[in-house]
Amino acid sequence: MLTFDQARIELSDLLRNKSVFHGDFTLSSGAKSNYYLDCRLTTLDPQGAWLVGQTIHTLIRKEQAERNSRIDAVGGLTMGADPIGLAAGMFSHWVKDATPLQVFSVRKAPKGHGQTKLIEGNFRNGDTVVVLDDVVTSGESTIAAINAVVKEGGVVAFVVVLVDRQEGGREKIEALGHPVVSVFKRDELLAVPAQAQKGTNVGVR
Repeated sequence: MLTFDQARIELSDLLRNKSVFHGDFTLSSGAKSNYYLDCRLTTLDPQGAWLVGQTIHTLIRKEQAERNSRIDAVGGLTMGADPIGLAAGMFSHWVKDATPLQVFSVRKAPKGHGQTKLIEGNFRNGDTVVVLDDVVTSGESTIAAINAVVKEGGVVAFVVVLVDRQEGGREKIEALGHPVVSVFKRDELLAVPAQAQKGTNVGVR
């Protein structure tokens, strides 16, 4: 198995090759940008999913140990968080965690029939969870997931994101009392060669 640093380097290369686009784009917030990150091209790639699973799982367990907290499940707003959560959960099972991470998905609106759930999957009232996201820009999608978890009786231990675009979203989330850890920051993916990241400390705050 790759070390965390090796997995992180390979993941950064894959993100650059598959998920970083340059041009003129309008983001979901309405803001204009000269680049776009389509992380799903990486998180839904078999190799990418494995690397995401390892890196996200490592960050979660490190943060959990530092905070001495219990983590029952991981997930976030569909659909950016979905492959990340599943990858982390499967990696948790593969490394034989004593209590594997369960996975859930937050709908953008409650289901209109059946159990009319807002949160699908393995989430229960009283669970302590990690909220995930692929990219944090304004922070609104992550905050929507946090609000859904709290509304359904869950407790958010902290937030883990794949990429922080460094555009104020992280600060907005942390202002609500939820620490954020990212695998990458925008500047790393856009400017720093992957090989220069060797020896990077686990997690980027």
